[in-house]
Amino acid sequence: MTVDLILFFIVALVAITTALGMLLSRNAVYSALFLVLNFATVAVFYLLLAAPFIAITQVTVYAGAIMVLFLFVIMLLGADALPESKVLPWQKPLAVTLALILALESVYLLFIRQTAAGGIGAPNAEFGSPQAIGTMLFNQYLLPFEVTSILLLVAMVGAIVLTKKQKGGQG
Repeated sequence: MTVDLILFFIVALVAITTALGMLLSRNAVYSALFLVLNFATVAVFYLLLAAPFIAITQVTVYAGAIMVLFLFVIMLLGADALPESKVLPWQKPLAVTLALILALESVYLLFIRQTAAGGIGAPNAEFGSPQAIGTMLFNQYLLPFEVTSILLLVAMVGAIVLTKKQKGGQG
């Protein structure tokens, strides 16, 4: 086993643990903090894949800006602890069935098939650089980039409108 593989398994264990902690936590603040740790482990995965720019972007955008926004909303709404909710009778069997299907698929892909689906070549020296990402983003993916920016703007305006109506409708 190489050092990279050992590091991958350690980070994968941390990622799974933080994801489970996020899902099972009854406190919304703790759940958000587990999500921050999960985002950090994803950034480490990007570093293992030799994509430092994407790793820094992951930490800056997700663990930084978006999680601060989530924590601000949690604190603003006072939704620290989640109330007990009713579980529908079909949810647990469906979740167990889907988990078993995912586990079987993973076992098949890792141990039975043991080959990649397609030939993936080694990335070139420009792969993952800020210039290459910017060029691809503003040439090949310009329309999805603009649609995403408009969607985020509409979501911000919608959140402000909903908050004003709930706070008393002044304005």
